[in-house]
Amino acid sequence: MFERFTQDARAVVTGAVAHCERAGDHRVDEAHLLLALLERERGRAAFALSELGLTGRRDAVERDLAEARRRGGLTRADADALAGLGIDLTEIVSRVEEAHGQGALAGTHAGAVRRSGRRPFTRGAKDVLTRSLRAALAHGDRHIGDEHLVLALTARPGVPSEVLADHGATYAAVEDLLWGGSGRAKAG
Repeated sequence: MFERFTQDARAVVTGAVAHCERAGDHRVDEAHLLLALLERERGRAAFALSELGLTGRRDAVERDLAEARRRGGLTRADADALAGLGIDLTEIVSRVEEAHGQGALAGTHAGAVRRSGRRPFTRGAKDVLTRSLRAALAHGDRHIGDEHLVLALTARPGVPSEVLADHGATYAAVEDLLWGGSGRAKAG
C-alpha cells in the first residue's frame, strides 16, 4: 500500500516514526501521525489544518494528546461512561500516579523495537493508513495523499479525532474544505 502514498503522505509517515523515536516510544500510534501532520508546512493536509486554525494551536493539541495519554489513552466519552458507572477516572489516575509515578498509565514503553530497528505501528495507526486508502478510493483518487491521512484521523474514533474536533477539525469540516462536499478535490 505504501507505494500508493504521495511524497507528502510518505513524509507524514516518516515524521510519525521520528516523533515516536523522539518520545522514546516503541510503537508508532495515531497521535504520532497527527503530530507529524501538524508539523508539515506544505501539502493539502497542511492547507486544511491551517485553514481550520490548527497551525497556531499546535501546543494546545500536544497538551491535549499528552493529557489523554496520561489517562491511559481514554477519550472523554470513555471517562463519561466510567463516570456513569460511578468510577472517577481522575481519582484513579491520581492514585496510580501516587503509587507508580507521573505518567504511569501512559504506557509509553510497552513492547519492543524489532530487531530490524524499525518501530512497529499500533493497530490504530494501521487502521488510519487503511482508512486513508478508503478515503482516497472514495474520492476517486489513485494515490493516497496527506489529505487522506488527516481525513482518516478525523473519521476514526479515538483521542486524535476527539482532539482534532475540539480544535475545529472534524471529518465534515475537512471534507468540505478540501472537497467542497462534491467529492472532487478543490485547490489547496
